[in-house]
Amino acid sequence: MPGDARTPSKHRRPHPSVAFIRLARPKQWLKNALVFSSTAAAGKLFVPHYLLPTIAAAAIFSLAASGLYMVNDARDAESDRHHPTKRLRPVAAGWISPRAATLAGLSLVIIGFALGLLLDAQFAMALGAYVLLTLGYSLGLKNQPVIDISIVALGFLLRAIAGALATGLPISVWFLTVAAFGSLFMVSGKRYGEAKEAGHLAAEHRAVLGTYSPAFLNYVRSLSSAVAIAGYGLWAFEGFRLTSGYIYVQLSTVPFVVAILLYALQADLGNAGTPEDVILHNRPIQVVGTIWALLILIGLYLPHLGR
Repeated sequence: MPGDARTPSKHRRPHPSVAFIRLARPKQWLKNALVFSSTAAAGKLFVPHYLLPTIAAAAIFSLAASGLYMVNDARDAESDRHHPTKRLRPVAAGWISPRAATLAGLSLVIIGFALGLLLDAQFAMALGAYVLLTLGYSLGLKNQPVIDISIVALGFLLRAIAGALATGLPISVWFLTVAAFGSLFMVSGKRYGEAKEAGHLAAEHRAVLGTYSPAFLNYVRSLSSAVAIAGYGLWAFEGFRLTSGYIYVQLSTVPFVVAILLYALQADLGNAGTPEDVILHNRPIQVVGTIWALLILIGLYLPHLGR
């Protein structure tokens, strides 16, 4: 049937190069901004000695992540055809064969890991751990309740750790707590949004979606957001001395909490199935996020300008 959500679109077939770019999911590279987080939190973001390897680490992570997306889409092509929006992904839509997507994806992963070794051996280990976890996720762990959201959240955490390893900068345990539980908060909202978007076909699209109840996902969001907020407060108030500059870091807890609440509202409405879309298109979150970023920049970098 032409209007059947299970039938891939045969219209407007893009050029193969465009299809492969879509397959790489460049919009997902926004997640790799976490690689910069440890450098930024250490107040070294504008120091070339630390900034250049951070940029390289983010680019390498993006390369490997795109390769993993390709492998995942090749394996999920059939189930994606049951999803109202994922059915238009290049492999599910029939624009790229599963074999071509798998070969291209594995090639990018290998190239990314090789570049990671050239950058820093410890960074390469973190990247390798991310690759193994993601492959395990694609090969079946995504169908294991709780394990699936834990792996996705751990993937975000590994990005933050990888950024620190690439530069050799120390990373706060409270900062890691925020990264870990903030990621879990977003992933639980993502699962709820995916289930709501897929409707009665949710379990058919992803088996684990039939296991999670709205109450359970709400519990995970509540728990993880509470720990993330507590961790951020400890990072801001315990990790810095109360000086004229660092008071702005403490003030940043206000927009941080507001941003969590704004995102929680979108998750509760079922609009967080694609987290990057929420961040890129929700104006209140963008405004509050900008205020948060300005306070962090002033607090971490203004005291160094007079030295």
